[in-house]
Amino acid sequence: MTHTDKPRLVLALRRKIDNKPGVINPKRFFSELKRRNVYRAAVLYGMSAWLLAQITTQIFPFFNVPNSAVRFVIIALVLGFPIAMAVAWIYELTPAGFVRTEDVDPATQRQFGRKVDFVIIGVLLLVIAILVYQRLPFRTESEEAIPEKSIAVLPFANFSDEKANAFFADGVQDDILTSLAEIKDLRVISRSSVMQFRDGATEGARVVVNVQLIDALHDRHVWANRYDRTLVDSLGLQGELAAEIADALRVTLSPEEKARVETKPTQNPDAYVFYLRANQISRNPDTLLEDYKTAEQLYMQAIALDPGFALAHARLASVRAEIFHFYEPTESWPTKARAEADTALRLQPNLAEAHFALGQCIYWMDHDYARALEQFEIASRLSPSNGDIGRLIAAIKRRQGKWQESLEEYERVAKVDPQNPNTVRELIFTNTAIRRWPEAARWGERMRAMAPASLVAKIQSGYVDFWWKGDTQLLKSLVDQVPAGIDPDGEVTSARWDVAMLRRDYSAAKKVLETSSANELSYTATGTTPKSFFEGCIYLAQGDNVNAQKAFELARPAFEVSVKDAPASAERHAILGWLYAFMGRKDDAIREGRRAVEIKPESKDAVDGALMNGYLALIYARIGENDLAIPLIERLLKTPGAVDSADYSITINDLKYRWEWDHLRRDPRFQKLISSP
Repeated sequence: MTHTDKPRLVLALRRKIDNKPGVINPKRFFSELKRRNVYRAAVLYGMSAWLLAQITTQIFPFFNVPNSAVRFVIIALVLGFPIAMAVAWIYELTPAGFVRTEDVDPATQRQFGRKVDFVIIGVLLLVIAILVYQRLPFRTESEEAIPEKSIAVLPFANFSDEKANAFFADGVQDDILTSLAEIKDLRVISRSSVMQFRDGATEGARVVVNVQLIDALHDRHVWANRYDRTLVDSLGLQGELAAEIADALRVTLSPEEKARVETKPTQNPDAYVFYLRANQISRNPDTLLEDYKTAEQLYMQAIALDPGFALAHARLASVRAEIFHFYEPTESWPTKARAEADTALRLQPNLAEAHFALGQCIYWMDHDYARALEQFEIASRLSPSNGDIGRLIAAIKRRQGKWQESLEEYERVAKVDPQNPNTVRELIFTNTAIRRWPEAARWGERMRAMAPASLVAKIQSGYVDFWWKGDTQLLKSLVDQVPAGIDPDGEVTSARWDVAMLRRDYSAAKKVLETSSANELSYTATGTTPKSFFEGCIYLAQGDNVNAQKAFELARPAFEVSVKDAPASAERHAILGWLYAFMGRKDDAIREGRRAVEIKPESKDAVDGALMNGYLALIYARIGENDLAIPLIERLLKTPGAVDSADYSITINDLKYRWEWDHLRRDPRFQKLISSP
């Protein structure tokens, strides 16, 4: 406004003042605001400013525009309001442009006012649309999925000349995550969910960590620091980092949390290196028995250097429990595993990993789900963002027959740990167990995408298509992608053999075995099976019973010894009964199959109990007990859990295509079962 404008503005105001000098009539003043369209201008400015603020806060970060630009826009909008109101008082917008209000006739003013009303309505509709969009369910879920105080620690790069030392960079990052996971007010994205990114470094004998805390939503640096230390001095780094990051995020640590995160895992750097090596091996999604035993030795070496290394004792207990559960259910493992868990708890009573390991022992060895859950709940309170704990809580609910609760728990863990293939693997298994084929297929695709080199990802997800559609093409194509020479525990060979048998291509199945160097194959859940057993199956499927029995006889000692070594293993009794059924040893087959069901009834184990009954149904079918087999099959088709990537699996397509069920094909009751939708 120029100096010459000021007298005119004063004159304009005085026209609305009473005859009493110096007194403003409020009624006439507000009437004048209305006549000059100042109200309309204020509403229009306010809505437009809000809209512009929304656009800048949403769009600027996308183009990496710094936050200072957003702040500038907001300040400019606030400061612009009084200026806009003054302009609205003095000027009127007309077809001829901006004209002083005093020079515009009332009719033109009213016409302009109506136009402003239409503009206001249009802007208001746009504002309403944005508000509705922001409150749509999918947006709410997305925002809830990313709490403000959530954090992901990107993996560190290994800048050492020895590339084999990459385990150290990964291990340090993993320990930082573990410390952060113990802070209840932080949501921590696990290591496996950020492995595709890399930052930080380890250089030779020194640990160099460049830490940057970044607000990923707004691309804003919150805090940064650099740590350059010797290996010895870096042993407490993870706790120090966790405390500083929590402080930067304004998270208040309780005294207990502060004490836990600041506790050094060990004072011995060599013990720490052994510990990190073991962690890298034991946490691989494709871990085999040999890998577990290598990890066991490394943990033992760490403990030999530092007997007070509680974390190493806890992890050693976990590895021994896993060997017992997945591979060798023999009597020696429970004693050894419990001893390490007890030692870890004695050394550090509030160690989450120690309670977790004890829970594993109680769960897998005692099958006492209630007591195991107590330990897992304690571990979860001590380490709220630890996905390993959530997975085993979900697994127990599954064995209790609480399938929906189990599924929901796995999905919760998947949100905390979205790129962990172990979680996705369990989601595939759980969805297939309850025969939710589309959901299982979707998780299978996700697992293949996140772990393209994983054999488990290929094989397990490939079977979903067969169970769902009766199509083996996806499974075959995935197995064919595995490079030659990669066949740990004969797992790839057994999958190729199974595909050929499902297709009734017996010559291809025979060729698969002939070209494999493996003498034992991983086919069932209890470890490896002699190759001669698979050769016997080919002969039997072709009707060559003489050669089949010769091959089965070669395999029989290994089956019988496995039961002798672990007489309490339901799976080993079931597999022996399975072999006896193929050998025509009716009474022996029934005895072993029923013993398996007695050891693991569905009432105590909804997962393995259903599978044991699957074995028993197949045994009945092979020995000609149709009246026992068919009612059991009919029930298992409606029972969650009776699905596996082997011939005792009970799905419509397993029954349709597997040669093992051929003895039932002429029975009209069986035909009715496999023709049902």
